[in-house]
Amino acid sequence: MTFKKIILGDTEEIKILSQEASSIVKEYYDPLLGSEQNDYMINQFQSVSSLTEQLQKGYQYYFVCENDKNIGFLAFVPKENELYLSKFYLEKSARGKGYARTMMNFVIENARKMKAASITLNVNKHNVTKYIYEKLGFVRIRSEKIDIGSGYYMDDYVYEYQLLKK
Repeated sequence: MTFKKIILGDTEEIKILSQEASSIVKEYYDPLLGSEQNDYMINQFQSVSSLTEQLQKGYQYYFVCENDKNIGFLAFVPKENELYLSKFYLEKSARGKGYARTMMNFVIENARKMKAASITLNVNKHNVTKYIYEKLGFVRIRSEKIDIGSGYYMDDYVYEYQLLKK
């Protein structure tokens, strides 16, 4: 497995990321959130303009590749003393094959390089894969409901992975 960084200014790669990310997110979250809310969220967070803006703000996006084929993507951003894991997705055909651990090790390695004390992430409360994060060492620290506009909310648990003792 390899990780290919998406570079701000590489408009073709950003377009590919937007298309692939939207496809993965749509397949996974339409049954969970409904297509209307999911389409709104994809437009807010996975559109070319949104991805470009996130890259400008310091988010790092990576394609997750196996045999030179994109099978998913992940993104993170440094925030104060932590690394916020914003995206962590695999195509349906790549799930259940142990890739998540390799992906998380990549994130942990980057967090350590950035001298982060912890990694945090949000997981939808109804996302059945939240157990994967627990299996990888994350602990649920709170729940939060975030207004994302147009009457939609992200109803999430926040998880944390400690790199340094508090």
